[in-house]
Amino acid sequence: MPASAPAPSTTIDEVADGLYRIHTPVPPGLLPGGFSFNQYLIVDDHPLLFHTGMRHQFDGVRAAIERVMPVSRLRYVAFSHVEADECGALNAFLAAAPEAEAVCGQVAAMVSVADLADRPPRALADGEVLSLGHRRVRWLDAPHLPHGWECGYLFEEVGRTLLCGDLLTQPGTGDNPVTEDDVLGPSEAMRAQMEYYAHSPQTRPLLDKLAATEPRLLACMHGSAWRGDGRALLLKLADALAAPR
Repeated sequence: MPASAPAPSTTIDEVADGLYRIHTPVPPGLLPGGFSFNQYLIVDDHPLLFHTGMRHQFDGVRAAIERVMPVSRLRYVAFSHVEADECGALNAFLAAAPEAEAVCGQVAAMVSVADLADRPPRALADGEVLSLGHRRVRWLDAPHLPHGWECGYLFEEVGRTLLCGDLLTQPGTGDNPVTEDDVLGPSEAMRAQMEYYAHSPQTRPLLDKLAATEPRLLACMHGSAWRGDGRALLLKLADALAAPR
C-alpha cells in the first residue's frame, strides 16, 4: 500500500484471554482482492507486541493499542523475520516505550537487528523461554519457513497460541478476528498466485516441530486468526507444501 494512500481503519479485538489482534485491512480498491496486516498484543505484567506493521502504519497501530493499554507499557517488541510489515515501525515503538526491547532470534540479531534497532535487541536461542508474568513465550527457530534465514516464531504456552507470522497467509480483508473455518485452502490459493515459500530441505521437519507444540490458536499475520487443532492443520500444510504442483 503506498505511503500516500489514506490509512484504512485499524481495529483491535481480543481473540483469546489477554491476546489481541490488531488489524488493518487493505481494501480491494488499493489492492485487488483486498489484503490485511495483523499485529498481536499479549497483555501481561510485561506486555509483548508481535509484529509492528510498516512505518506508515505506526499511528494506527499505536492508537489501537492505546484502547487497551498505554503504549509506553510495552516491554517487548517481537517479530518473526526482517521485513517491512514485520518490523518497519520497530524504532517508532522503541521510542514510544522507553523500557521496551526488540525480541528476535539470534540470527536476526546478528545479521540485521543489532544494526537496525535503536537499542540492542534481546536475541533468543531456539527453545528459549521468555516470561511475560503470567504467560510464557517460547522462541522457535524456523529458518526459511516460509522465507528468511532468520525466521522464527513465538509459542505462548499458557493459552497454547502459535504466533505464526506468514504461515497460512489468507487473501481478502480478513475482517473476522478469529475463525474455525478453512484457512488452508485460501492460503494455498494465494501461494499458487505468489509463491513465497523457500521450500528448503528442512521445511517438513520444521513444520513437524511447530505442530508438536499442539497449538489451539494460530495467530496469522494476514487474515483471520484460526482456532482449532493446530497440530493437524500444520501437518496438512506440510503435506500441501510437499505435494507436486
